[in-house]
Amino acid sequence: MGRIVQLSPELANQIAAGEVVERPASVIKELVENSLDAGARRVVITTELGGKKLVRVEDDGEGMSPDDTRMAVERHATSKIRRAEDLGHILTLGFRGEALPSIASVSHFTLRSRARGAAAGTELRIAGGSVLSLGEAGMPEGTSIEVADLFYNLPARRKFLKSDGAESAQVSRLVTQLALCYPEVGFTLMSGGRRVLQCPPVGTLRERLYQIYGERPDLVEVRREGEVTVFGYVAALAEQGPTRGPQHVFVNRRMVKDRTIAHAIIEAYSAATIKERSPEVHLFIEMPADALDVNVHPTKAEVRFREQSHVHEVVRRALGQTLGVSPAPHVSFTPQGVVVPGLPATIPLPGAYAGVFPSRWSGGQGFGQAGLGLTPAASHGTTQTGGPWPLPSFARDRSESDTAWTVPAGAVPAPVPGAASAALMPLGQFRDTFIIAVDAEGIAIIDQHVAHERVLFERILERLTTGRLESQRLLEPLLLELSAAGVQALVTHASDLERLGFDVEAFGAGVVKVAARPALLPMEDCDAALRALADDLEGLDRGSRVEEALRGIAATMSCHAAVKANYPLTLEKMVHILDELRATAYSTVCPHGRPVMLRLTRREVEKSFQRG
Repeated sequence: MGRIVQLSPELANQIAAGEVVERPASVIKELVENSLDAGARRVVITTELGGKKLVRVEDDGEGMSPDDTRMAVERHATSKIRRAEDLGHILTLGFRGEALPSIASVSHFTLRSRARGAAAGTELRIAGGSVLSLGEAGMPEGTSIEVADLFYNLPARRKFLKSDGAESAQVSRLVTQLALCYPEVGFTLMSGGRRVLQCPPVGTLRERLYQIYGERPDLVEVRREGEVTVFGYVAALAEQGPTRGPQHVFVNRRMVKDRTIAHAIIEAYSAATIKERSPEVHLFIEMPADALDVNVHPTKAEVRFREQSHVHEVVRRALGQTLGVSPAPHVSFTPQGVVVPGLPATIPLPGAYAGVFPSRWSGGQGFGQAGLGLTPAASHGTTQTGGPWPLPSFARDRSESDTAWTVPAGAVPAPVPGAASAALMPLGQFRDTFIIAVDAEGIAIIDQHVAHERVLFERILERLTTGRLESQRLLEPLLLELSAAGVQALVTHASDLERLGFDVEAFGAGVVKVAARPALLPMEDCDAALRALADDLEGLDRGSRVEEALRGIAATMSCHAAVKANYPLTLEKMVHILDELRATAYSTVCPHGRPVMLRLTRREVEKSFQRG
């Protein structure tokens, strides 16, 4: 090692710039955050060549005096903290005093600022960290900062910048996030003389979302009040768009990337479906300033929570409760075709239907006060073991008489407020695959297989948490030929399969003997279900991951046990499916993420007939 020397202020600032200033978007983030801290109600961002040639940020904030303008570019100069204790209770976006000197050290930098009420402003010009001029300037109240030729004196850093288009896209994403977080502030983004974003000040987040994204019926509102408050908008479960969407997370109005929150989001969606997705979220979390540490990253992009597990649980529950009652998408007719423009609410049926349908709709006797809880007779070739298992399987032999279905008393599940199928009245089937139903709000089209699959999935998971599924012994064991890996997968997880109602064991090379099957699984689907389970379990070690895999197994089981498409249903069976669906927590999607129903609202019907 050589002799230790003191670095020059210019070199120290350039080193610091490597941490704070990564690209033009980093410059804009630091400058706009300063504008917001200064109370700005209007921010205009201008870029050229993706910000590599020029970045300009103008605001109408409180501005600075001549002395503060000169001090602002000194390292570790800040007006936002005074004592070490202030670091534990930071209420501003900036606080370190590093951004401006770092940016000024790697660009041609011009700062103009005029304090509110001052007769004139101040202009400061810097090149590569060296002050070129300082003087009076005529300008409106507020602050304007120009950053030209970023990294002009660090060619090695400049080479790492991406294309103009890529840098422009990054700037656009950043300004969008800032605009979402501060709807009361007007944002304008200009790029190469073109207006990219124009958002006048508005009063609510919903209005700002509309300004940026237009009508978004695929997003549902989240709101949970408390010491840790969570609110915002997230992708509805039934949304069939891209599995990956933008995830904007703000903590105390600060943009953050946090693994705790990201994991809570994934868990909330995983509770409803096994479909892998990174859903679109615009989520805001508010908590006391002393409940988190924002001084953990040079760019302030990360935070550390004092009670990490509590924050995780609050976010997970807030999203889970919202997704559990999120409405189904609905269809509408336009000259261009069928679209899904909004999310209607469900309204109780008017008195005109009284006495026509079951008591849950009209107060009459209908099909009986107990409703319809249908249970199948024993399948041919099996004997029943154990007590009654309330999971109906409609995949029956079509020649079987409807008298095989019974109506046990007290079988109606308690309705879930806001569930997508509340008060739906089945009228019939379309192509023996879709249930057509109505309520006071419009018409619903329900995929009978997907709806029943949702019901069975939740019932299976519920039963697995307390024990095991009911099993039926086979009078004649089923011999299933599989690959060596498939046999190994089933045999290795025989105890887990036993919880599901299967009794399996190896029976020679490449063969598995099945002595029992779940009572809810029709015999004709047993072969396909076990093959699918073998694929699910192949390569999975025994241990903690098995519980996670059981969700996938439950999804496979429910898919094979559910009523199939192209199968005619009696009205009673349709009623039963809708009643059971109404009692589920996530009634808008199946466990694989497919939508359960589509809606055609009363308003759309009236509009199509030129009424109202």
